[in-house]
Amino acid sequence: MTAPRIGQPVRGSTTGRPIMVALDLLGRRTALRVLWELRGDPLTFRALQDACETNARLLNTRLTELREADLVEHAEGGYRLTDEGRRLAKALKPLSAWADQWGHRKR
Repeated sequence: MTAPRIGQPVRGSTTGRPIMVALDLLGRRTALRVLWELRGDPLTFRALQDACETNARLLNTRLTELREADLVEHAEGGYRLTDEGRRLAKALKPLSAWADQWGHRKR
C-alpha cells in the first residue's frame, strides 16, 4: 500500500481531499499509536517498536508514511513529532475528550 497523498485517490475516496487523505493515513494499523507514543520525548526505533507493541517491518512502513506526511521526523535522540504532527495531536484532543465521555456513558 502506498502512502496517501492529497489529490490522489485514497481508501474511501476518489477525490483525494485532505480530510480523506488524513483519515486514510490515520486509519492505518498502528499509525495513531505511533503518534500517541511520540507525544513526549523522542524515541529510538527500538523503544518506539516496544511502545507500539508491533514488528519492525510494520513500524518502518508507518514511519515512512508519517515522515512523508511531515508528521514525524527522525532527529538526534530518535523519532519525534514535527510541528505539523504536534498540530495534529492538538487537533485530536477534542476527539479524545469526546471519546472519553462517550466511553463512560457506554459502560
